[in-house]
Amino acid sequence: MQNARGRRRATGPAPEPRLAEAIAADRPRDAQREARRRRGPFRQVTDFASASGVGQKAGVALAATGLLLTVTVPATSPVLAAGEQQGGASASAASPAQPKVSAEAAAKIDFSRTSVSTTGDPDGKLKQLLSAQSAGSIKRAASVGTLGGPLTTLVKSSPFGYRVSPITGGAGEFHRGQDFAAQCGTQVLAAASGKVTFSGWHPYGGGNRVVIDHGNGLETTYNHLSSSSVEVGQKVTRGEAIALSGTTGASTGCHLHFEVMVNGDVVDPTGWL
Repeated sequence: MQNARGRRRATGPAPEPRLAEAIAADRPRDAQREARRRRGPFRQVTDFASASGVGQKAGVALAATGLLLTVTVPATSPVLAAGEQQGGASASAASPAQPKVSAEAAAKIDFSRTSVSTTGDPDGKLKQLLSAQSAGSIKRAASVGTLGGPLTTLVKSSPFGYRVSPITGGAGEFHRGQDFAAQCGTQVLAAASGKVTFSGWHPYGGGNRVVIDHGNGLETTYNHLSSSSVEVGQKVTRGEAIALSGTTGASTGCHLHFEVMVNGDVVDPTGWL
């Protein structure tokens, strides 16, 4: 029989209901499914990044796209760490043992001081330059920067070469050095290490004068000094205070007249400073 407004009646017996145990057996569940469900989608992405080895790159990419504000991902995943350990062990086992380097007890090791030249050791550079050749054959490109400044602050006032005499006003006077402006009483410094060969009055316009011999024909002179604090034969080091600037001798005001002499002849000091 069929009801016009109802369902068709079953013609046979109703099937038995399936038990929950049978359904569970038919559809095995992943043991980690519930744990993943409790974790948010972002946490799942970071866990996948860590396990797959992308590490910090995944975190940077997520933060850059605005999907994640703070990501904490280990720099190296456990899988990579284990692989690296295995690779490192195999590499160390495959590489041969390094031979030991030894020397006899009576072996003499000679360290040459003049063979060392660094920007932090300008005296070593100058000694190496002078020991290799005479000062007269050194080119400007090699000599520039080998001498230190005779003053803490170098302010050029009158250059080396021909000029108009500031005393007589005559043209064509040859200026033997480089003048630096300095107030009287300013400390004058040794341009390099050496030995003082003159300290006293210069009768040809230099006033109080100090001369330092740096070896191999290279000398520096400091003129128009108000006073000096070194004596002939004294050894000085680069940057050591040797005098005070002044205006003694043929001078029109407080300044330092600095000369560089190579084998007794004056040269342009700027080629050495």
